[in-house]
Amino acid sequence: METKENIIFENYFKDFSKYDELLTSELTIKADWKSLLDNLLKIGNKELASKQSEIDWLLAENGVTYNVYNDPNGLNRPWNLNIIPFIIQQKEWELVEKGIQQRSEILNLVLKDIYGERKLLKNGIIPPEVIYAHRGFLRSCDQIQYKTAKQLSIHAVDLARGPDGRMWVVNDRTQAPSGMGYALENRFSKSRVIPEIFDNINVIQPSNFFKDFNQLLLTAAPDHKDNPTVVVLTPGPHNETYFEHSYLSNFLGYPLVKGNDLVVRNGKVWMKSLKGLKQIDVILRRVDDAFMDPLELREDSYLGVAGLLEVVRLQNVAIVNPIGSGVLENPGLIPFMENICKYFLDEKLILPQIASWWCGQEKERNHVFENLTSFVVKKIDRSQRENIIFCEFLSKKELKQLKKNILSNPNQYVAQEKIYFSTAPNFVNEKLEPRKVLCRTFSIAKGDNYSVMPGGLVRVAAEREKLFVSNQRGGTSKDFWVIGEENQDQLQLYSWNKTSPNNIISINDVPSNTAENLFWSGRYVARTLLTARYVRMVLNQMTNVQYTNRYQSDSEGLNILYQSITTITSTFPGFFDEDKSEEMLKTPLKEIISVIIDEKRIGSFAQSLQSFNGSYYTLRNLWSKDMWRVFDSIDKIWKKFKQEKNYSIYALTKFFDQIITRLIAFMALTEESIMVKQGLLLYFIGLQLEEASMTIEKFRALIVVTHDEDLEYEILESLLSSHESLNIYRYSYKSYLSIENVLKLLLLDNEYSRSLTYQISRLQKDISKLPNNNVNNEDTNCQKNIEKALSLIQNITLEDVLYTDDKSKIRMKLDALLAELSDLFHVTSMAISDTYFNHSQQQKQLVNRNITN
Repeated sequence: METKENIIFENYFKDFSKYDELLTSELTIKADWKSLLDNLLKIGNKELASKQSEIDWLLAENGVTYNVYNDPNGLNRPWNLNIIPFIIQQKEWELVEKGIQQRSEILNLVLKDIYGERKLLKNGIIPPEVIYAHRGFLRSCDQIQYKTAKQLSIHAVDLARGPDGRMWVVNDRTQAPSGMGYALENRFSKSRVIPEIFDNINVIQPSNFFKDFNQLLLTAAPDHKDNPTVVVLTPGPHNETYFEHSYLSNFLGYPLVKGNDLVVRNGKVWMKSLKGLKQIDVILRRVDDAFMDPLELREDSYLGVAGLLEVVRLQNVAIVNPIGSGVLENPGLIPFMENICKYFLDEKLILPQIASWWCGQEKERNHVFENLTSFVVKKIDRSQRENIIFCEFLSKKELKQLKKNILSNPNQYVAQEKIYFSTAPNFVNEKLEPRKVLCRTFSIAKGDNYSVMPGGLVRVAAEREKLFVSNQRGGTSKDFWVIGEENQDQLQLYSWNKTSPNNIISINDVPSNTAENLFWSGRYVARTLLTARYVRMVLNQMTNVQYTNRYQSDSEGLNILYQSITTITSTFPGFFDEDKSEEMLKTPLKEIISVIIDEKRIGSFAQSLQSFNGSYYTLRNLWSKDMWRVFDSIDKIWKKFKQEKNYSIYALTKFFDQIITRLIAFMALTEESIMVKQGLLLYFIGLQLEEASMTIEKFRALIVVTHDEDLEYEILESLLSSHESLNIYRYSYKSYLSIENVLKLLLLDNEYSRSLTYQISRLQKDISKLPNNNVNNEDTNCQKNIEKALSLIQNITLEDVLYTDDKSKIRMKLDALLAELSDLFHVTSMAISDTYFNHSQQQKQLVNRNITN
């Protein structure tokens, strides 16, 4: 009879490694895992599979992503979390924790030394080539002094269990270590979906660690400044861990900024806000060293801040971690770490590390060559992301070439002993399977010591035979449990000792990049929605006249609507193409489909949606989880729609029905989730400006030219329908459609939110609330332009806009009003950009330092 235990362990023993976390070498369950296994068996295979699906769904719904460049499935790959955690007992962890604290202190002292006195080099502890041949060593950082107790503030350590049963150090990450946010989200997700897995297990929570992390940022400020201004510096939304940048910004309550949000003036770093410049005291950076300052480091970088290093020298800003700390991510240091530890601390390393040989030494190089197939070879500089070379799999020809490569530049190579690290159980297809695992934990400076995160992030190989453990290569993650003996409060409480001083307290303090993205997000969402509604209206009209692809409609009204699509979307020449217009009017669906799906066509629905996606994604640190869910559903509907091969009118209309409701939901959630003082005002201005501009284009396309009574009725009905105003009109006027009443409602009504007068009035009110930087408090150009637009529309009469030139059949005064308003909206938009979003020109080096070579 099969038991639950037999079922869940089926095939687990296949290719069994004696270094398994769950099993002893005698294939019995380790005592450390007994409680967890009991919980798993109590839950059962089917329920575990169901809970795993829930975790996958929750992570996707919450927008937890890991970006992979050139991924055929898209930029935002969903984060994967396996339901089975990795566990380690507190008694063992205490030794690991001491070892990490020791290693963090050693690396801290190395960092201070190699940019300071360089005693390690002078006394022969480290060969100079190990440091100077590594691109992480930045000469521009030489002799910079810091006021913080520890120069190395954050240290990430990759650990794996070695053949002696102890946890070994595999890698050090010190430049801009990633994973903290993912580790925290893993714990949140596991606790929410399957709380019963924690039953009778005392999992230590990381809440105290994150309190220490927040305190680290506050106390890092120069001269222990009270209420320092802290920002999180990101390379932008295409970075692989952008989710985490946004997550930590939101979690800690610090603004997320890009390099062009910051500027150096008078020896200090300032954030460009709507009101002006605001001094920055601490920068938590997620930008790599070489990109931090285009004046002194990589001159082609647009990710950093020109002149930043000089401010660091003046000790007017704290960078966490310091620029130049990437030199510690150097496997060439590993062979010398024991001697470094002895030199600085007069101690032995607590945590073992992989036996390594630096090829810059002749004796060590010869040893490597004699035993090459037993080693793994890598370059000391990971900035080029070269592959690790497993020599056992190389042919004789390849081994010969590798030796040649090493001899040509021996200082660049390290050989390491090939170690098969432990496996841990992964839940796959309702069974447990062993997978190679790599654990990452974090250490942060706290007073004279380091605080270590209890647990962290575990990465898992994609397949049971795989040696590589990498998210880029398709691996998954695990929650990392440190299990204590005392009862633990499973509630995760995260409150800071100090109220965050960086809360945006007024619209004046919004970073200019955030404000600009909010402004354009408003414009793009309005453009996407209004384009969708208008094209849907035309498709419905095509159905109403019983139009099909096989027959030409003789409806003059439809022909006007086809041409209006080109006018409103600016997808010229479109239906106005003199050479093809007759053919297009016979088969209009082909052109309409192009306007919908051609992402390379300026003005198309596809391009508007693409712009909407891009602008909003840069703001995801401001989003609620509901916003992500709606955003993600829009993306999924669009991807599915693009895979269609035959687009019927019905299929196109159904697609727009789905997209429009979700766009409206997203707009409502935007207003709920972002405060006006966080920049929502800019979103409103962009939204109203785009709506007003497209309203003008509708008027110009449909009602500037007069038509006979029946055709005008058809056109007016189409206009009201596309404007979502047909029911309002019927309720308000209860009469036959007339141009007089339509213009009253859609052009001149100052109480109807969709009328042009109301839109301009709302714009005027919102623009007047923007910060005024003029010394004499005079109106800004954007205020003057929108005031003029409001005056124009308020002073025109119904008789004026109805006036028709008998010869041309054009409503001349209406046409002139619309043209002038359109121009004023354009210059208003430009004035807003010039006044509030004008980022200073990138400064450049006079001499290229050639740091990339």
